[in-house]
Amino acid sequence: MRTEREMTALILGVAERDSRVRAVFMNGSRANPNAPRDIFQDYDIVYVVEETASFRAQPGWVDVFGERLVMQTPDEMDHAAGQPTDLARCYGYLMQFADGNRIDLRLMTLSRALEECQSDSQTIVLLDKDGILPPLPLPSDTAYHIRRPDQTAFAGCCNEFWWTLPYVAKGLWRGRVTYALDTLNACVRPQLLHMLSWLAGTRTGFAVSAGKSGADLPAYLPAGCWERYLSTYADAEPGHVWAAVFAAAPLFLDARIRLPRRWLSRSTKRRPKEACVICTGCVSCPRMLQKFFEQLFPPTASVFIPFRKGAALKMNRSSKTVQWTKGPLM
Repeated sequence: MRTEREMTALILGVAERDSRVRAVFMNGSRANPNAPRDIFQDYDIVYVVEETASFRAQPGWVDVFGERLVMQTPDEMDHAAGQPTDLARCYGYLMQFADGNRIDLRLMTLSRALEECQSDSQTIVLLDKDGILPPLPLPSDTAYHIRRPDQTAFAGCCNEFWWTLPYVAKGLWRGRVTYALDTLNACVRPQLLHMLSWLAGTRTGFAVSAGKSGADLPAYLPAGCWERYLSTYADAEPGHVWAAVFAAAPLFLDARIRLPRRWLSRSTKRRPKEACVICTGCVSCPRMLQKFFEQLFPPTASVFIPFRKGAALKMNRSSKTVQWTKGPLM
């Protein structure tokens, strides 16, 4: 596998020899001083060019970077699919090489490059033949820090979580486990991750990044919180999906209760108590969950779902009762 020094020399060497390339800058994790280093980090590179047409007319020009296993040209694909693109200003090549390295290379005209480098705090100028790029601050991940939500975003997150959660139950009732899992992961989980990210933000002064898919959150959440989040990932066994549902709901509520009540929108506060009890978290779990979960029963006479640390959930469809056994919820 080529080293970072070798890859950087290659990227700059190609740019220096090609008169069409006037500047080079890098962004992404390799430009983030707080990102852990490993051999699988991509090289996110921008070549500032006078035009893109001559490059697009010679697809093989990227062969100079080495033997590829696979390549994707996302702008070309979007253009072919009829999506809005501006190939004359920006054109990308995502290249996975046989030695394990990867370069995500984008060609940008100067006007487009100025928009990019001034909006991304993780930017390092590697080459500027004509002094066309502006002075940039030292690279940091500030542009990716968790943002404090406004009232609209916070209320929308709460509403979307509780609105989509019953769809998981609906899928399980109908025996459509793939639908249930897709809804859990595509609709419910993003709202849970938002809530946990905001919780991490309040504990750190909103001075940290959650990382991709929340991967950096364990360092900023209360003890045991990340383990509870991991328990919401389920395989295709219906009972395990039910367990994930009943793990996600109390975790969402616990995170919500720890956040400032001032984030509630005025419209939420004016709603009748029975309409907003779930969203505001004004009734503690599991008492509140009992009313909500009575509508989510599996189509069996009774269900016993074990959780970690000695806790378990007992549900009885005929009597419509929910009972937590001794021990913590998780």
